[in-house]
Amino acid sequence: MNFLAHIYLSGNNELVTIGNFMADGIRGKKYLNFDRDIQIGILLHREIDTFTDAHPTVRQSTKRLHQNYSHYSGVIVDILYDHFLAKNWEDYSDTSLSDYVEDFYNSLEKHFDILPSRTQKMMPFMISENWLLNYANIDGIQRVLDGMNRRTKNRSKMNEATAELITHYDEFEKEFSSFFKELMAFSHDKLFEITQKLKTNP
Repeated sequence: MNFLAHIYLSGNNELVTIGNFMADGIRGKKYLNFDRDIQIGILLHREIDTFTDAHPTVRQSTKRLHQNYSHYSGVIVDILYDHFLAKNWEDYSDTSLSDYVEDFYNSLEKHFDILPSRTQKMMPFMISENWLLNYANIDGIQRVLDGMNRRTKNRSKMNEATAELITHYDEFEKEFSSFFKELMAFSHDKLFEITQKLKTNP
């Protein structure tokens, strides 16, 4: 899953959310260098990614893109799924997406010092271009895919994937909705499990 989903699935603990968000920048057992709530977020992120990558519905979405985008298909699906989460946000939260995102950006700025360097470098662009809010529209997704394509030196052609999004919009949305219900339940249970484990073995 991409940024918005990881943030949302973290629950209401601010530090767990920060840990989940920055987890890609923390390798191996380096998560142990952080406070417990950050550790919980990092471990939750890893569990979410493992569950997502193995899920047959996600693989169905990925297969639709594989011929044109090969191993980048999974990354694209993560971004497309964030689009559907943002677009249908009112189905998942009583807080408006704009308020939710603003609160998260404020939290990032407050905890800037504990973020990995790669996250610190990315954060100003995320906030100034308001990535999370702009996931809700196709133009916003296009800008994200343009940026991803540039980072692959135009090898991935990910910028062209909005064509598949538009062509197969209903299929992708149905797959997201079905999968995300399962992912929410999984994440809720896994968050409790990880929290209890770290409380028992601090």
